[in-house]
Amino acid sequence: MTYKPQIKIPATYMRGGTSKGVFFRLQDLLEAAQQAGKVRDDLLLRVIGSPDPYGKHTDGMGGATSSTSKTVILSKSTKPDHDVDYLFGQVAIDKPFIDWSGNCGNLTAAVGSFAISNGLVDAERLPDNGVAKIRIWQANIGKTIIANVPMINGEVQELGDFELDGVTFPAAEVQVEFLAPADGEGAMFPTGNLVDQLEVPGIGTLNATMINAGIPTIFVNAADIGYNGTELQEAINGDENALTMFETLRAHGAIKMRLISDLAEAKARQHTPKIAFVAPPTGYVSSSGKTVDAEQIDLLVRALSMGKLHHAMMGTAAVAIGTAAAIPGTLVNVAAGGGERNEVRFGHPSGTLKVGAQASFVDGQWQVDKAVMSRSARVLMEGHVRVPADVLDNN
Repeated sequence: MTYKPQIKIPATYMRGGTSKGVFFRLQDLLEAAQQAGKVRDDLLLRVIGSPDPYGKHTDGMGGATSSTSKTVILSKSTKPDHDVDYLFGQVAIDKPFIDWSGNCGNLTAAVGSFAISNGLVDAERLPDNGVAKIRIWQANIGKTIIANVPMINGEVQELGDFELDGVTFPAAEVQVEFLAPADGEGAMFPTGNLVDQLEVPGIGTLNATMINAGIPTIFVNAADIGYNGTELQEAINGDENALTMFETLRAHGAIKMRLISDLAEAKARQHTPKIAFVAPPTGYVSSSGKTVDAEQIDLLVRALSMGKLHHAMMGTAAVAIGTAAAIPGTLVNVAAGGGERNEVRFGHPSGTLKVGAQASFVDGQWQVDKAVMSRSARVLMEGHVRVPADVLDNN
């Protein structure tokens, strides 16, 4: 039997924040994959190595976790006053599915760097030395993000002394500004309430803050579901009953947020909304063995992504945390001690993270102008990915 040679596609493997993924220029993809649809999805699934019933991604570029099964497509922006259009795909590990419903805040930190290095930003916008302000149009949710990328001698500065919990080695700091980060076109609080009563059959009725900021997120109190907020991954990811409970909470919250109309739709919307639980500050030992003292943080937050407890914190969920913390009365704000605040430092499984946000009450609704946090990014490998040609046979 004769087999066709593999398809060779220019690509860059990058870390952004506590995630990593495969980055493409739109123009480098196969022509049939330069628009949304089955060809694009099948191609990217094969790049990552999904679906993989073994849950390892041995035959692909994915890392078999929600933090590492990611793809990014970038192009020169079609929007006025923007530099680059950014499309993110969260790839399921064991299913033939890519969720395009939300952003990845961590990989956002790498978007500006990739765009500069790959000729997607006009040269006159780039300083030889200093900070390049890259204006990103986040196409999944239709929002503007500013990535402040350090430059040295006309090139992106990747190395530095900025340390980010959840990332082993230091790198250059990239400050990311999420402008008007309420997700989509809807209200920041889709139910109109800062705290709702979320009724979940088989679990009970829980207080929940459901917010659209950064990414749609459902917050519940750790104590209400039998946790204390200091849990690490092994405490939850090895417990099938716990994972089922969280997915049930997430699905019912998604209905209440009007993101889906029935529970079955939650299976096809795994990336959003996120489900997280909060608690007042308590000391604990992080996954790296570092002690986090209660005095170092304002509250504890643990969040799940694609059905598993995240090893650190999703960048978009950090925006939701910072925004909710700035609004008196939300569960996040109460866990942080209440009152008005413009920034919050929270404890997550890998350590701590600070995020700032400024919220205001206008015309009967809460709004946030900007949320800001610092991440870092680095190119891990660049060249070409290879994909078996038979990925196109059924298209």
